[in-house]
Amino acid sequence: MSGKRGAIYEDLLAVPEHKVAEIVEGDLFASPRPRIRHARVGTALVGALYDQFDRGLSGPGGWWILYEPELHLGGDILVPDIAGWRHETIEVLPDDPAFTVAPDWVCEILSPSTFELDHQRKCPAYARNHVTWLWLIDPGERTLDVYHRDGKRWAKSESHRADDRVHAEPFEAAELDLSLLWP
Repeated sequence: MSGKRGAIYEDLLAVPEHKVAEIVEGDLFASPRPRIRHARVGTALVGALYDQFDRGLSGPGGWWILYEPELHLGGDILVPDIAGWRHETIEVLPDDPAFTVAPDWVCEILSPSTFELDHQRKCPAYARNHVTWLWLIDPGERTLDVYHRDGKRWAKSESHRADDRVHAEPFEAAELDLSLLWP
């Protein structure tokens, strides 16, 4: 998974399209596209959050929720599975290929092929770049772990399993039925 050290954006662009390419602390990582179970969990979560928080159809609104946005944060180029920005953070979505403003929330859906990258490299990069909330979802274990940034580190604030109905920060204003995430 780890490739070139001292990578630059042109190295990232040279990675085949069937891979997800990221640069973390100058190291290029090229990961396989997510498996179907992973994509299904991401799609279900985006759907649940989008209607309630992005569009505000059945919830409080006030967020932009996006699937696999490219983030250019400091020297890091990251692609979280899902990310969200409060409207106070970004009033209008830019029409650019990447964001240079850190999201308020990111979600990584864990896979065996990216587990180490997500935990050891990307999570610290999100904290270093001032993301406030982090969700780690494990489809195999059917768990959701919620973290809040405490300085430059993550503090776990909640842990949920299987069919729990949760009010997880930063989306505690509405209930999320975890059973809807699992294929």
